[in-house]
Amino acid sequence: MHRTLGHVTFLVRDYDEAIAFFTGCLGFNLVEDTPLGDGKRWILVAPSGDHGTSLLLARASTPEQVACVGKQAGDRVFLFLYTDDFARDHARMMASGLKFLEDPRAEAYGTVAVFEDLYGNKWDLLQRRAAPKT
Repeated sequence: MHRTLGHVTFLVRDYDEAIAFFTGCLGFNLVEDTPLGDGKRWILVAPSGDHGTSLLLARASTPEQVACVGKQAGDRVFLFLYTDDFARDHARMMASGLKFLEDPRAEAYGTVAVFEDLYGNKWDLLQRRAAPKT
């Protein structure tokens, strides 16, 4: 059996500010932006080069949803952005004004640093260490 995650819903305040953040600061691709009527849109963004899971940008429309914007994982890291070149992406993201909450650090699993998105959700930028050859 082969199964994959297609999309992860990501609550946003405003579609266009979220698109600008993901495509500008994070270098994601805008995969789809389809109007659905009544001001709703089906918007998918994904990291460049990724052919797997994408984020479905969903504008918060109820008080409960608005309260969750920026708090989708409580105060924990919400999403993990893998990279094949930590130094390149860290430098580009810093230059775009992205807020990192810590300096890069080496862990047993790779190089990592926590950053915040435009709403305050925490992410890991992570370059995984190659598995030892056996």
